[in-house]
Amino acid sequence: MEPTDMTGPQRSNNNPPPFDTSDLFADRTPPTGDRRRSDRRAGEPEGTGLDRRRGPGRRLSDYSRCAEEGQLNKEQFMFLMAIEAFKRANTVTFPAWTDVLEVVRLLGYRKTCPAEISLPNAEDWTELPTNQSNVRPERWHLRRAA
Repeated sequence: MEPTDMTGPQRSNNNPPPFDTSDLFADRTPPTGDRRRSDRRAGEPEGTGLDRRRGPGRRLSDYSRCAEEGQLNKEQFMFLMAIEAFKRANTVTFPAWTDVLEVVRLLGYRKTCPAEISLPNAEDWTELPTNQSNVRPERWHLRRAA
């Protein structure tokens, strides 16, 4: 009897592997490459005013810090309660952004000042503080009476 190799059956060079995966992973980063070296945020526009990353010498505002520590002010608490009421009334666990905007407008917020952030693809506008929210369909008030 010939001795057998304990590493498994030998495959000859002229037999292809049973399943070739080279095409499946052709567009992916090789596993030996370090993905951390490429900056994911390189394509983002600079100076939008929305960057919250902290580094040396950068602190959270008191507005954000207190909320993260669980000490909500009246405005934050009212917003949180309004979102919770919306979720209960509509049996929604995760409201869409349009739902959040609807709640914000129903709380009485209106776009009365120019934006303090730079959004290159969005047009800025202002409206009168007395404008209606315009998030409810016509005759919405009749639903409550029925």
